[in-house]
Amino acid sequence: MVTPPHEVGVGPWPGPWPGGEAGPPEYLDTELLAGGDRRNVVDRYRYWTREAIVADLDRRRHEVHVAVENWGHDFNIGSVVRTANAFNVAAFHIVGRRRWNRRGAMVTDRYQHELHHADIAELVSWADGLPLVAVENAAHAMPLETSALPRSCVLIFGQEGPGLSDEALAAAQQTLAISQFGSTRSINAGAAAAIALHAWVRQHVFGQAP
Repeated sequence: MVTPPHEVGVGPWPGPWPGGEAGPPEYLDTELLAGGDRRNVVDRYRYWTREAIVADLDRRRHEVHVAVENWGHDFNIGSVVRTANAFNVAAFHIVGRRRWNRRGAMVTDRYQHELHHADIAELVSWADGLPLVAVENAAHAMPLETSALPRSCVLIFGQEGPGLSDEALAAAQQTLAISQFGSTRSINAGAAAAIALHAWVRQHVFGQAP
């Protein structure tokens, strides 16, 4: 026998719809109530409209931003964006080419705020004093594991291979490296973003010193 693939999400709303004769509350999507909700969202957001989910996330977004340099149309950007969604960052920023491969984001970009900057200078201007923290295994980098991260900041990541540009490194107030112990010179941007954001959450959500 061939086992059918596991279905994500829920089917149509069972029984009478919420709200009774008055109809469902505005935050619920009637098409999803009727047809089921197979989106990649946590259970508390089942049947919610996209706009209602974004509004709820906005009420509790963290103060950290994520920026990615996009000079070579790196397919890893999508996984960075998905990670940014998982940690509910304030916004994600694309520096360089406006277009990026959205497949790896698994549509999580629909629930976030995306900002585009033509170059690093434009990102710095937007930041207006908000510290930029480069995550890069540069020679002058300090270990992420033993470094304090600012509560409000922009974590900036480079593309696979060349890493961050010289302009990005020069603009950063901190450069932090993720400790590695194998033979590869780097890990992909999606993994780096997950590690760095987890370090930020440990410090500023759970109050654990680096």
